Amino acid sequence: MELLFVVLLAACLSLSVRYIFRDRETFGEAMFPAIGAAVASVVWAGLTWLGWPFDGGWIWVVSLLAGPVVCVAIGLFLPKRRKKADAAMLDSLSKA
Repeated sequence: MELLFVVLLAACLSLSVRYIFRDRETFGEAMFPAIGAAVASVVWAGLTWLGWPFDGGWIWVVSLLAGPVVCVAIGLFLPKRRKKADAAMLDSLSKA
């Protein structure tokens, strides 16, 4: 049951990360919540396998912060790469 709460809270926190970037049009609206939820669930499962108690506070802090941190890292490099790929695609399509 706790894993469900972690996934939902991480998705909500990761959704807010989208709005700190200027180039929001280069990625979808559901990308960050999906990535944040997936990362938080993997971190939660990994930490429980390592023996962290699910009712402890640190597992919640680490799991809930892992998703938005990964989303910020992705949001820092994705817009530049996406614009470069779009320009290359436009160039290749306009030559055909």
